[in-house]
Amino acid sequence: MKKIWRVFLEMLRLQFETIMVFRFDFFAPFFVDGSLFVIQLMAFWAIYKNVDTIGGWNQGEMVIYIGTFSLINAINMVIYFFGLNTLPAKVKSGELDLYLTKPISPLFRLTFEKITPGSIPLVLMSLCILIYGMRMTEYEYQISKIAAYCFWVLVMEILYYEMEVLFRAASLFLITNARLEQIEEAGISLCMKVPGIALYGGYKIIFYLVLPYGIMATFPVQSLIGDMNWKRALYGIGIVVLFSILTRFVWKQGLRQYRSASS
Repeated sequence: MKKIWRVFLEMLRLQFETIMVFRFDFFAPFFVDGSLFVIQLMAFWAIYKNVDTIGGWNQGEMVIYIGTFSLINAINMVIYFFGLNTLPAKVKSGELDLYLTKPISPLFRLTFEKITPGSIPLVLMSLCILIYGMRMTEYEYQISKIAAYCFWVLVMEILYYEMEVLFRAASLFLITNARLEQIEEAGISLCMKVPGIALYGGYKIIFYLVLPYGIMATFPVQSLIGDMNWKRALYGIGIVVLFSILTRFVWKQGLRQYRSASS
């Protein structure tokens, strides 16, 4: 554990040194992601400003939902997105070979080697939306509910990470995973706008089980507003455990199937 921690700190130090040399690497993600964030916010406002309730949630609860999904996605952008997103290119070029020869897990290195401080403002913007939504509602937000909310955000962040690994690990089996990434983007885009409580029938099966983006922001919000019960809690934990096992299996099998592009 100490070795992993030292490696993590060293990667973090190198990343910050790179940012200090190439300061554009800090401001570019902030500008691009911030612009996208504002556009999405304007789209959400256009959709929900004339709607009183969606699936039983009022406007304040929907604002909390939007802030929660944005927060989960922003944390993803800060910590692991830009590292994991390079996996398909590294597989195609054979650069993954270098990761396999190092005395550290290649997945660990891919996850943390491109931490992006330039996306931190997106986390702060998401928190502002979240706080604004909480002020729009009439709930009494006790410390226990806020703690439960933070727990579920952490759990769903893990699920988000597992989904990203699965979609990108497909490049270890396929020539290209571009179509899979399109499915991923479509699922995230839909579930970022529509909460899980508004999904029924086949859509609920898909986005609660197959591509569980529908629960990622829904469960934290339900825990915050006091609508979380033990059945939902067990289901949420079960899904995360299931996808953790699946991710580990797919990753290991993918490395066994991997053939260097340079061989």
